[in-house]
Amino acid sequence: MSKILLFISMTFLTVSTAQAQVFGKTIGEPVPPEVERMYKKGLNYLVKNQQPNGTWGSDYYSREPGVVGLAILALLAHGEDPNYGPYASTVKKAIDYILKQQNSSTGMIGSSMYNHGFAALALAEVYGAVNDPKIGPALEKAVKLLLSSQARNPFNSWRYSPSGRDADTTAAGACMVALFAARNAGIGVPQSALDKGMYYYKRCQSTDGGFGYTSPGGSNTPRTAIGTLVYALGKKKKSRVWKDALAYLKGRGYDSDHYYYYYLYYMPQALFQSDIEQWKKWNKINIKALTSRQAPNGSWSGSHGVVFSTSTALLSLALNYRFLPIYER
Repeated sequence: MSKILLFISMTFLTVSTAQAQVFGKTIGEPVPPEVERMYKKGLNYLVKNQQPNGTWGSDYYSREPGVVGLAILALLAHGEDPNYGPYASTVKKAIDYILKQQNSSTGMIGSSMYNHGFAALALAEVYGAVNDPKIGPALEKAVKLLLSSQARNPFNSWRYSPSGRDADTTAAGACMVALFAARNAGIGVPQSALDKGMYYYKRCQSTDGGFGYTSPGGSNTPRTAIGTLVYALGKKKKSRVWKDALAYLKGRGYDSDHYYYYYLYYMPQALFQSDIEQWKKWNKINIKALTSRQAPNGSWSGSHGVVFSTSTALLSLALNYRFLPIYER
């Protein structure tokens, strides 16, 4: 299961491409000053440590397109204009790197469906917001690969390879949220593909409400947060699958012994999309925890690389800003 930590995905897209970000305008309650301090320090770390090729090549994970995509999202989530200003060059170099990693004939980005899913998610989020005519065609190719891979899969889902014959709930999450994001960005995604992907989660739900890895059993909080989010994005919040999954999350408290930064990224999204009061409680605890863990240089450290950990930590705080459409309920 360690491969799931190479990358993560996220999205709450609820508006079309025409409803672009409103930069410099926070939506919601005022941002706590300690969040702004942490976020700016984290962004400064990303800006100062980016390599000329657009990656953060300090470790293996920081050179992967999925992690580069995650860093892009962390930059955009602060509300800066990606075409002008202090972070524009950083965003552009990172996007260029992802585009260069795409296979021109197959549309595949990177070496796994985790890479592909999360890189495609980043392209969907910048599509319509960044002045680059190459993003649209690249996103369309990425979506085409996601759909063809699912169609070949016996489970109507995804695993490590686009030709994989098995599936798991973490790879499926990376691919599903990319499809939701692409659809809301204006790219054609059949509803049947989304329905089949959600049905795979139903097949993997355990009796306790949580989701297993490749089948029912062995539930944990990070995977259940993924499934809860996928069902929320699919507008299935009246379903028994979603209700049981949310109950599982609420019963597990506000921390996780499993894959901390992976959990840190998904849990706030799942709660925010499902129960705003629960998210507020979680958010206060998260702010305190991240304040104590942030290094003087603005980064956070974890077993899967500094950029992975820093980007996920920032994105766990990003719901305080809600600049992007992905943070709207």
